[in-house]
Amino acid sequence: MRGWLTVLHRVQRERENHPGDPHVLLDSSSSLLLSLLLAQLPVFSSALPVHPRKLHDLDRLSNQTKNLLKLTQDLLREHAFDADLEHHRFRTLPAMSNRAANDLQNLELKPTLSKLHADLKLFEHHFEWLNRVSKKHHHPSLPKLTEIIREMKSLMNLLHRQILRVEAPTLNHVAPSLPTSLPYQFDVLQSSQELLQQFKLFCDWAYRAFISLKPRASAVQQ
Repeated sequence: MRGWLTVLHRVQRERENHPGDPHVLLDSSSSLLLSLLLAQLPVFSSALPVHPRKLHDLDRLSNQTKNLLKLTQDLLREHAFDADLEHHRFRTLPAMSNRAANDLQNLELKPTLSKLHADLKLFEHHFEWLNRVSKKHHHPSLPKLTEIIREMKSLMNLLHRQILRVEAPTLNHVAPSLPTSLPYQFDVLQSSQELLQQFKLFCDWAYRAFISLKPRASAVQQ
């Protein structure tokens, strides 16, 4: 408003100094219109919608993985027990012991994305099996298991699209052979604990891997 009043006062002074001159009146009117438009530019600019920054593909992958990690940790805390686990039930799970944190900087984009996708498929088979056997024993972790499976499928879809975008290979995998049922509820509990602990390690490593791979993915997609 102060800008408008300044322009109006200036035009009024020009008219008083040059009464009856049509050129002055025309120039003053044109100047008035132009000045008023210029004065309103900040208002127009502030009224424009601000679009949020578009998330990078690797940001989406890391965010989804972090969400899966939290779900897994929550379920482990809710159904923790004191018995020692014998980690021998799932020999077909991806080996996590050879994935050191100091190797993250040396990861190659395409092989790592392909391997993570294949590993997720293996975990998906194990979680769907656990979900099936848990239903027979009415295990209380069923709702959270279903949520983890749903979020895992969403992560695999995001990862598959990224694999296609960077033209990484899709690895063939064979579905693991798992028992059709578990005889006792304690077996279900032990199996769920072992599977969740292994998946927690996987999600933690995958989250760090996606963050480390982001600069490489950006370079490929430019």
